[in-house]
Amino acid sequence: MKIGELSRRTGVPTRMLRYYEEQNLLNPARGENGYREYGVEAVQCVQQIRGLLDSGLTTEIIRAILPFLSAPGEIHLHPACLTPETAVLLSDEIDRIQSRIDCLSRNRDALRAYLEAVSSDRQQGMAGSARPEGVS
Repeated sequence: MKIGELSRRTGVPTRMLRYYEEQNLLNPARGENGYREYGVEAVQCVQQIRGLLDSGLTTEIIRAILPFLSAPGEIHLHPACLTPETAVLLSDEIDRIQSRIDCLSRNRDALRAYLEAVSSDRQQGMAGSARPEGVS
């Protein structure tokens, strides 16, 4: 299939598909006319790439593990893919993700505390603002 068809099937713009190729995430064949030609397996591969990118992984990490993944939504790494370089990449990525989780947790807790303080102030304000009958 041509790049336009792959784009339609996956919902990924052709520009992004070219970027994936630049990043060595996709490797289409080339026809005699020079056009990219993708096999049907490219649909699943693009879905896998999208899912990994959406989860926050870098193209560097995806490039290292993509050949060893089974299907979109599943990360089943083959032991052969865990080279020392890949182990360092994954370890660094785990640290980066944990930092993001910690930051998000702090922000969540701060917002929760703010909301509780505002709600408490409102409830106290309503209790103290009883109006006499006939006054609106």
